[in-house]
Order: sequence, then C-alpha cells, then structure tokens
Amino acid sequence: MVVAAKKSAVSKTVGKTAAPKAPAKSAARSPARRSEKASGVPEFTKAEELDAYRKMLEIRRFEEKAGQLYGMGLIGGFCHLYIGQEAVVVGMQAALKEGDEVITGYRDHGHMLACGMDPKGVMAELTGRQGGYSKGKGGSMHMFSIEKGFFGGHGIVGAQVSLGTGLAFANRYRENDNVSLTYFGDGAANQGQVYESFNMAELWKLPVVFIIENNKYAMGTAVNRASAQTDFSKRGTSFNIPGEQVDGMDVRAVKAAGARAVEFARSGKGPYILEMLTYRYRGHSMSDPAKYRSKEEVQKMRTEHDPIEQVRNRLLEKKWATEEELKAIDAEIRDQMNAAADFASADPEPDVSELYTDVLR
Repeated sequence: MVVAAKKSAVSKTVGKTAAPKAPAKSAARSPARRSEKASGVPEFTKAEELDAYRKMLEIRRFEEKAGQLYGMGLIGGFCHLYIGQEAVVVGMQAALKEGDEVITGYRDHGHMLACGMDPKGVMAELTGRQGGYSKGKGGSMHMFSIEKGFFGGHGIVGAQVSLGTGLAFANRYRENDNVSLTYFGDGAANQGQVYESFNMAELWKLPVVFIIENNKYAMGTAVNRASAQTDFSKRGTSFNIPGEQVDGMDVRAVKAAGARAVEFARSGKGPYILEMLTYRYRGHSMSDPAKYRSKEEVQKMRTEHDPIEQVRNRLLEKKWATEEELKAIDAEIRDQMNAAADFASADPEPDVSELYTDVLR
C-alpha cells in the first residue's frame, strides 16, 4: 500500500508552535460585535476593499440568479445557496497562492466563483447543459476544475474532509509547498470521518486548513441543540490541532486569519482549524422554508452584519467610491450573471452518447 510504504516520508517530526489565541467566545456578542472589540484585524487598502466588494457581489448576484432559475424549473434536484456567507471564501482565497487546493461540501457555488471558475460554466452545469463544467452530467454537487484548484463540492456530509486530507497528504508526499483548504459545516463537524482525518493530519503534519463554516443551523437544527461543544475551533484539541474563531462576516478578519493558518500549514507545522462564524440568509436548500428561525433574526443579520454592506459602507465613508460608482459595479455584475443565465438556458443538453463517457470500470 502506498500510504504504508511512504509513511516514513511523511512522518517527519516538526516542532510545534503555539497558535495565536482566539478571543473567548461570548454568546451575548454577535460575530461583528466581537470583531469590533478584537485587536489585530488589519484595515484593507482601497484596492483590497474594491476587490472584495466586487468578488462578494459576484457570488451574491450569481446565487440570486440561480434561485430565480430554480423557481422557473430550469434547475432541478438540490440547490444550496451561499447568500450571506460570501466573506468566508473571498477572504480565504486572498490568502492562497497558485497551486493551493480547495474542496468543500454541497453549498459550493461561491467557492467555485472565488476560485475563478467561469459563471457561465457553473450556471450551465446547474441547468444540466453540455457547456457545464461536468458536461451537464454532474449538477450542483459534482463540479470540478483542476485548472482552478477546485476539487469539488461533495454531497455526502463530511466526505470532503477525508478527501481534503488526502490532497494534503499528496502535497506533503510530493513536497510541492501547496496547502489544501478543506471546508465543511457545523453539521458535518460531528461526523466520525472528520476526526479520523484530524488524527491523520496531525500525526503526519499534513498541510491542511480545516475551515468550519458555522452558519448556526446545519440543515435546520440550531448548533446548541445538536452539538455538545459549540465552540468548533476547539474540536481539534484532543489531536493537538490549534484553532481559532473568526468573524466570518468580515472579509478583513477572514483574510487575516486565513493568512495565519495557511502560513502555519505551509511551513510544516501541520493542520489548523478556523471556525468561521457566519450566517446564511436562505434556507438549507431551495426546498427549505426555514421556519426554524424568525424573520426578525434573519433581517437583523442582514441589516447589521451583512458582509457586502460592511465593505460598501467603508468605501463610502472613506470616500474611496461614490454611490454611482458602486451602482455601476453592481450593474456590470448583474449583466454578467444575466449573460450566464442566458447561456445556461440556451445551451444544448448533453448528447445521449455522453451517458457512456467518463465511466470508470
């Protein structure tokens, strides 16, 4: 077995470095309030703010358009939207270099766009067209782009964690200096394979950053009803994996924490856990009415902590952009997503012969 044969090559002893301590969790404080009080969140430059604004807005407008197409019956099956969580992938992607890898679960459209995948190809896959990233045969949860370093969204809860750990093993074995970003949610954090992956990653000091996107509800159950330990940054404690909580609604905080974690993993110190305190505005999937939480709760998050509005307000306050300029960016992005939707609606369905291609025996 390759793993057994090469175990000695990946079991080098690397000195442990204490991770920076995260601010203590307080149930009384929202993620954004914690960030205001936390030190060490660097300010963005004008260019960084505008870049983050554009990239997060691209994800939101794409997801809104995908929701429309689903309602029109052009997207079938499951469709999990990322609206509200945009700062997580945009901030983390800013901490990576060429060659690093991303793998995640089924709420994956935002991750694809953050990796630089073409909205037309992603939307065409959602509608089952031949121009999609998997030729229209995979749908929402089976898209990949090796060129962009995206190794898929995965429908089996928690399955991507062991696969992401495998990517890190391959990087360590090849000594290529790449890091695997492995995303999963608060619900998946209770899966057994997650802890098997933690153990292996720390034992062999694999270059992987485990990112827990805690949007507070998993499928529809609040974290305090489903998890005995609701501070997910501590889930690696018994494996000696450092972790920290991050305000996942502030793209600046995400990028700063991401840079620390990626450097830790890349330097040979092993895995790192980031718990992103975030929030999804829509239901678990398009078929979920989300009656397990109040409209007032959702509205409060949108009004006070929206990741895009935070950037927009800073741009206006610092006079780095005018209302007209930001509206022009939004209009440009809307046109781009409308074009993606038009392409996905008009593109032909895959030929019947495609049923027999890409089948491994």
